[in-house]
Formats: sequence, structure tokens, C-alpha cells
Amino acid sequence: MSGSLFPVSLLDNDFYKFTMQNAVVKHFPYAKARYKFINRGGHSFPKGFDQALKKAIKEMRQLKLDDQERAYLEENCPYLDPTYLDFLKGYRYDPSEVSVIQRGDDLEVTIEGLWYRTILWEVPLMAIISEFYYKMQALRRFADEDIIRITREKILGYEAIDVSVAEFGTRRRHSYQVHKLVVKTLKEEGKRSFIGSSNLHLAHLFNTKPIGTHAHEWFMFHGAKYGFKMANQLALENWTNVYRGDLGIALSDTYTTRFFFQSFDKKFAKLFDGVRHDSGDPIAFAKATIKHYERFKIDPTSKTIVFSDALDPKKVIDIADFCRSRIGMSFGIGTNFTNDVGLPLMNIVIKMTEALPEHEIWTPVVKLSDIREKYTGDPKMIELARSFLHL
Repeated sequence: MSGSLFPVSLLDNDFYKFTMQNAVVKHFPYAKARYKFINRGGHSFPKGFDQALKKAIKEMRQLKLDDQERAYLEENCPYLDPTYLDFLKGYRYDPSEVSVIQRGDDLEVTIEGLWYRTILWEVPLMAIISEFYYKMQALRRFADEDIIRITREKILGYEAIDVSVAEFGTRRRHSYQVHKLVVKTLKEEGKRSFIGSSNLHLAHLFNTKPIGTHAHEWFMFHGAKYGFKMANQLALENWTNVYRGDLGIALSDTYTTRFFFQSFDKKFAKLFDGVRHDSGDPIAFAKATIKHYERFKIDPTSKTIVFSDALDPKKVIDIADFCRSRIGMSFGIGTNFTNDVGLPLMNIVIKMTEALPEHEIWTPVVKLSDIREKYTGDPKMIELARSFLHL
């Protein structure tokens, strides 16, 4: 199914997976994690899908960081120290960490192993599942020239309203080819608005900035190790202990934004460059964020909100109209860039489900976003967390 080696690079992954991996290596080298594929959209997978996926997973063990890629990281990511880059140079995917089972048209994928190793699987696996889903059913997408035109129209529209836009679409892209076309077009046409890509390989390929900090799993693990009440505070503290002020956009909604702001005290509010919005009403979030900064006598226009929740041009315009002159803003746009090809979108995720901190026991992890539809985790643990945090 995959033909040549697929994915094409070890760096064909979201940047925050590498920044988190570096932090995990330093803080939690003995921790283990489990992840699970969640088919939110109830998609039916064609016969033989599991075999195609297993073949691609097996091929991934050949991927390795090459000298050019390392040089790019050294030049563009000085906060990734030589020790980590040496580690990444020797890193290889281990297919035995992934289990794939197909029963009829239902697909089960699980991942288990040391957290610093398994952390890299989620994004490329989702990208492969998405690409194979469309290919194996021979679903015809728009022609390349149409994708280029659509992408050009979008980025020129964003330039017209003077906003900064990053591409965040690796996980549920239609295909690598479409993703590559999109980033190339954004780079060529978005001279003022396009600020970079979350995909480290494509950022390198098109000489643009890699964008990203951390994801929900960073906070979810801290909840399993330290308890829900201490999770946000210790996750932020451990992050700053590694990056010392770099990579300063904090993800806010792992245990709801309301609870996050209880931990995001004056120290963190001053140290971090801003926060990322990933669920709930973006305008309500912006209002709460502005109010939080003003409480500490911090000028909100000196800070940035990165909006990244299912954005399209209309949503971006509405958010920009509210935020302009009130608070800094940028936008991370995913599938609206990389899967706007005339086909139904997939609704799939891979999430950490359990963590095993050193010398402890397997503990279910949860995510309590600002909307219930994005809750993930064991239902009993979700209710325990909600009760414990008075949510």
C-alpha cells in the first residue's frame, strides 16, 4: 500500500512532540504511557486496512535523523540542547510498541511503552490512517491546481485582515502530497501572514519556522503523577525548568480554562508569552484571558493568544475583530488547510489513556476540555476529576 518508505522523514511529525519528548527525557525517563486510537466519527475501514497500516508501521523503524535535519534543528531550535539532539540522532521507532487489530470494519490501535519513546507515535499514525482511509477507498480529491488555488485564496484573505497564521494540519491531513502543496503555497503566497508550520519536516523543507510548545498529554501525565489540583502548576514549572522562557505558549484547557487560570499566577503570566485556546467559545476565552492579565497589571497587548480550535476563515475574522487592539493573537489552522479537498473530514484522535510514573501504578489519565464533547478518558476518572476540581 505505501510503496516507498512512508512517512518520508523522522521529522514528519508535530513539533510539540519533539519539545515534549525532550522534556520527558529530562524529567521522566522511566515513565511509561499507553495510548489508544479513538474513532469519534464512526468511520468504516475497508478490508485489509490493518495489513496496510502494519506494513507502514514496520517501515517506520528505518527512519532516522539525517545530518541536514540535525543542522536545521541546531540553527533554528537552540533550546534543544546537544544531548537531546544526540539522543534523537539515535532514536528509532519500535513497531513492537504498537498493536493493530481489525474486526470487520472496526479498527483498534494501541500504543504502550516508555513515554519518551512512545510519545512520537501519535501524529504520524493518525496521518497514515487518514491517508490510507482515502486511498484504499479510491476517494477522489480536488486536483493539485485546485488545492493550490484554495490555499492561495485563504492565505491572501488572512493577509487582507492582517493576522498571523500557522499551519497545524499534520494529524488529519488528506495526504502527505496535499500537505506539502499547502505549505509550499502558504510559504510562497503568505509573505506577511504565514509564520510557520507545526510539521517539523515541512518547516525544514520550506525553510520556515517550526511552531509548537506542548500538548494536553503533558498536563495529563502530571495529573496522574501529582494529582489533578497540582497538575497545571507542576506541568508549567517543569516546562520552564527545561526551556527557561523559550517555547512560551501555555495550553490552557486540559482541566478547563477556569481551573487553569487558578494555577496561572503572576509568575507564569509574566514568564509565558501567552496561552493557546483549543476548546469552547473563543471570544469568551479571550475576554477571560484579558481579564486575567489585567488582574496582575499586565498589559494584554504584550501577550498572545494562539487560537487553534477547528478554525476556518469566518471564525478567524470574528475572533480577530474582537481581539484587535485588545490582546495579541495568532491562529493555528489544521484540517481547513490540509484536508479541504472536497471529501468528508475524518474525526479521529489518538490520546494517552494511562500513565505509569516511576515506582507507581498504571493510572488512567483524563482531559476535561471547555466543552464536554472533547472530554477524553475513563468515565469514572472523569467524574472523579470533575468532583475533585469542583467543575
